Amino acid sequence: MNQYWGVDADPTAQGRIKGARPVAVLDIGSNSVRLVVYERHARALTALYNEKSSCALGRGIATTGKLAEENMTRALTAIQRFALVARLMKAGTVHVLATSAVRDASNRAEFVSAVERIMGVPVKVLSGEQEAHFASLGVVAGIPGFTGLVGDLGGGSLELSSIADGLDAVGETHELGVIRLQDDSEVSPVKAAALVRARLKDSQLIKTPATAFCAIGGTWRSLAKVHQVQRRYPLHMVQHYTAKGPDLVKLCDDIVEAAEAGKPYPGMDTASSSRRDLVPYGAAVLGEVIKAGNFKTVVFSALGVREGYLYSLLEAGEQDVDPLVQAAEEVSVLRSRSPLHAIDLVGFTDNFLGAIGFSETEEEKRLRRVACLISDIGWRGHPDYRGEQSIDMVAYGSMTGIDHPGRAFLAEVLAVRYMGLKQKSVSRAILSLSGPIYSTRARLLGALFRVAYPMSAAMPGVLPRTSFSLDGETLVLNLAKDLAFLAGEHLQGRLDQLASVADLKGAVIRIP
Repeated sequence: MNQYWGVDADPTAQGRIKGARPVAVLDIGSNSVRLVVYERHARALTALYNEKSSCALGRGIATTGKLAEENMTRALTAIQRFALVARLMKAGTVHVLATSAVRDASNRAEFVSAVERIMGVPVKVLSGEQEAHFASLGVVAGIPGFTGLVGDLGGGSLELSSIADGLDAVGETHELGVIRLQDDSEVSPVKAAALVRARLKDSQLIKTPATAFCAIGGTWRSLAKVHQVQRRYPLHMVQHYTAKGPDLVKLCDDIVEAAEAGKPYPGMDTASSSRRDLVPYGAAVLGEVIKAGNFKTVVFSALGVREGYLYSLLEAGEQDVDPLVQAAEEVSVLRSRSPLHAIDLVGFTDNFLGAIGFSETEEEKRLRRVACLISDIGWRGHPDYRGEQSIDMVAYGSMTGIDHPGRAFLAEVLAVRYMGLKQKSVSRAILSLSGPIYSTRARLLGALFRVAYPMSAAMPGVLPRTSFSLDGETLVLNLAKDLAFLAGEHLQGRLDQLASVADLKGAVIRIP
């Protein structure tokens, strides 16, 4: 072990991106204080460390106008630890953001000064409009094509903004945070719902025609998990989880009604202890927002103000980078045997699909490229479990810029690549999220990978010396003369399988 690592050595593991300089964001909210340290400041963010402390800074502000001493002490104690973590992880830059509770408190100067002494950097206290803006950019960062209204629910306020073509409108802030509502309603979810209706009456954004609403915030993430459990949804991931507006309204109404009656609300056991009492107030807000805007679809985003703020600091060219492709390229560098082979594989699949006249949309081409980049991530696993391990890495990975059907598509490609066309994965329910069209494409691409890898051994240089063509309804794999020895029984069997999936009559190997 000492030959790889010693006390005086750089603590960075070999499994991290070379030269990456960590960046940290300390987010001081009304309900919790959270530190996230990212591997590097890039379009695709990967969290190295993520921890929160529930400090309830916003508790009582609506009544006293001040941050409570006890809650400030709790927050400052947590921040001392977070400062140590940022130093230990050698964060090159630390950003400290404060939102509603600090913004509204009459004694905020005292608290901000204490935080700055601990962290050694300035605290940026966001206005309501700034908070709405960065929340919207968080959605743009994680769900680039989203169009509609965005809502970021915190402990002290609700920020609203609209997004179209990657740009957000001037935001609104409303006194509808879950802690504030709990206080203002005297712990009555039904009264809280009435307060939401009253306080949203003057909102111009809620009246703007939009079919989709994007929900951000820890309490709404808890609601999403409750809805997933009720639906028996197989992928328990909030990022880009999509649900029908009317279905969520019913769930929210049921939660509000049960909590008002002092009964356990549906899915109560799935909520964390720090969120459990706040979920009914989050339900009151979400239900009334959906009703007011008549939203047909609700999309949940795990990315918000922190990620949006970092996105805003990127140069324009970097903002335009596809986060999914960048993340897949990083995974290829970190986990595959040869990243250059993945590039060969993109050309190899291009050639095959062109030869058989298989058309693709731009999104399908994008997902195929990503599938090529991550196609070799399971090689370190035991042969009997590489498929399932690869499915898990894709389905449960931190990549953004992809919806759940897209994740299922990539997972099924790797399932076929590692386990074959007749595989019976234990993750079948997750793979089914892709739908029949994506599933058919996944099987075709996975079968094509099964032809490529025995020829190339996951190394670059071989695949570009092969090509496909059609002879009537027969698939032809053309090999360079000096590669004739590859034309064995094993490769022919894989080629026959590929032809079958492509609905062709047969397959042959030809050498000029």
